[in-house]
Amino acid sequence: MYQPDHFRVDDLQRMYALMRARPFVTFVSAGSLGLYATHLPTVLKDEEPYGLIECHLARANPHWKDLAAGNEALMIFQGPEGYITPNWYPSKADHGKVVPTWNYAVVHAYGRPRVVQDNDWLRRHVTELTAQQEANEVKPWALSDAPESFIEVMLRGIVGFRFAITRLEGKWKMSQNRGVKDREGVVRGLGTRGRGDDLELAEIVLGQGAPSR
Repeated sequence: MYQPDHFRVDDLQRMYALMRARPFVTFVSAGSLGLYATHLPTVLKDEEPYGLIECHLARANPHWKDLAAGNEALMIFQGPEGYITPNWYPSKADHGKVVPTWNYAVVHAYGRPRVVQDNDWLRRHVTELTAQQEANEVKPWALSDAPESFIEVMLRGIVGFRFAITRLEGKWKMSQNRGVKDREGVVRGLGTRGRGDDLELAEIVLGQGAPSR
């Protein structure tokens, strides 16, 4: 990933925070299928130097056989993102030398996946993943809410993966290359528009725009 110095983030905890807040990833590999991607939820653990990700794919998804080969693969964690119009920059009125852009935060996790087909592991994994995603529900759903025979059938239909991260790349493109007045204009514009991730982006540009390195 292209990482200009002013957008680059190397702070492990900052990247972890995004990965846990946005656990739905694009999982990409190259193998017999060519370039192939699957979109899936993940659980991040602090078990390796750069972290360990656990996930699962449908057994019917041919991607798992390529991943089982253990070649390097990539998980893309997409953070908040949004279009930035040059109309928000006060400098537009000064010299007009401004263009549209996009603000975003993203983490790329590289590693070598290892397939897991043990039934106990799969049950533990989906229990943990479910608890992670149900944590904010008024009445969290649990595997025990479904018939045991049904859960057993579902478990036979998936393949698990442990993904030991060997390299992490973080990029927070949050108007750090603009002057103070233009950044303030971006914050106002995002706050007024208020769509999608706009308010979260405004908060980052306002108080967390400078990347940690």
